[in-house]
Amino acid sequence: MIELEGVPELVDPVMLAAFEGWNDAGDAASAAVAHLDREWKGEVFAALDAEDYYDFQVNRPQVWLDGKVRRVTWPTTRLSVVRTGGDKPRDLVLVRGIEPSMRWRSFCNELLGFAHELGVELVVVLGALLGDTPHTRPVPVTGVTSDPDLAASLGLEESRYEGPTGIVGILQEACTHAGVPAVSLWAAVPHYVSQPPNPKAALALLNRLEDLLEVRIPLGELSEDARAWQVGVDQLAAEDSEVAEYVQTLEEARDTAELPEASGEAIAREFERYLRRRDGQGGPGSPPAGQDNGPYLREPGPRARPPRRPGGGQAKDSGAGSEPGNGPEDDHDAEAGPDSG
Repeated sequence: MIELEGVPELVDPVMLAAFEGWNDAGDAASAAVAHLDREWKGEVFAALDAEDYYDFQVNRPQVWLDGKVRRVTWPTTRLSVVRTGGDKPRDLVLVRGIEPSMRWRSFCNELLGFAHELGVELVVVLGALLGDTPHTRPVPVTGVTSDPDLAASLGLEESRYEGPTGIVGILQEACTHAGVPAVSLWAAVPHYVSQPPNPKAALALLNRLEDLLEVRIPLGELSEDARAWQVGVDQLAAEDSEVAEYVQTLEEARDTAELPEASGEAIAREFERYLRRRDGQGGPGSPPAGQDNGPYLREPGPRARPPRRPGGGQAKDSGAGSEPGNGPEDDHDAEAGPDSG
């Protein structure tokens, strides 16, 4: 039985999860959740027992010095709570961890036990995959669910993926069987520049999350980091004519595929996001005019470094991995598609 004595009653809670590993290309998903934890000063209230789910020869513990005392940090999954700002605050239960090595069903059942005890109304899992998408264009983010009603009400795609899956897909399937509404948001990361960090993909996930939850997320320096990342990749790609030519091919394919998106819903979404961020016109979840986010903001962390030099035109594993299958947009736009189990 799960006992949560130190956690107050939550307001319209949503569980938001991301896991390092196979479903986290460029560390984009885990970085997005880590950003929320920093900006809203999350307080950890629970951690899963590392002995139950991790192979320590795969994910090794870290030894560090606390003054003169040696301590060990074990690979695990931690849960924290943050409260969004604005006129209609709501609570987010952030789940941050590493994809478990074993006992995935028990792992998901334990997370769902926390969700039940906390009264979670929706589970959102973030993921990132490697795809044939150019770094010069907006990051494609696809929202999928196994619930037809949820897909219709939130404008999401119904998952039709078949093939190998990661913990993101297993957790969403567990939510479906438990009757808990669940959504996955997937960002496509350029396979030719897959090394972490990728602040542009993390920013795209947070923007889509804003639209989904109708909250205003403080971005700190993330927007500037995303621009710096793109400039860095532009400079490195320009030094290699083959890479530059390949990027141009991806751009042409992407632009052709997305011509219908140049108007209608895409413009409406961008305009609504602009209104949310404009001072005094923030929309749902934004602070009143002349006020900042107060306790929800903190000093930004270190600047993200531009990625290393891109490789050739062949896709390569980022160390995070991706879901094989149909891509989020069309057959030529991604080598790996979003998966919900």
